[in-house]
Amino acid sequence: QVQLVESGGGLVQAGGSVRLSCAASGLTFRNYDMGWFRQAPGQEREFVARISGNGISKDYADSVKGRFTISRDNVKNTVTLQMNRLKSEDTAVYTCAARLFVSSNYGYWGQGTQVTVSS
Repeated sequence: QVQLVESGGGLVQAGGSVRLSCAASGLTFRNYDMGWFRQAPGQEREFVARISGNGISKDYADSVKGRFTISRDNVKNTVTLQMNRLKSEDTAVYTCAARLFVSSNYGYWGQGTQVTVSS
């Protein structure tokens, strides 16, 4: 049974930093492309960042480029999102997701963790 469990959310002031982690189990982690998504109240879920199974290829939404960094540890089976210079518009529930191929849809999702940025 695949499980993705996020942690690290909370309340932070604008300009501050938060580090989110996603612990994966029940899958051969290094084979999976991992992504972070977010959903703010009343808005559609949006892509934030993704990282390839070997950690070499990374992509970011334009809105977070230069502020967020995605990384992974294929020994600990974790993917991390370091979020710096946070803005109020970054407030959302952040969810990690896994897919086996870049060309496929994300098939596994975590439960999400709330990040609230106060201005």
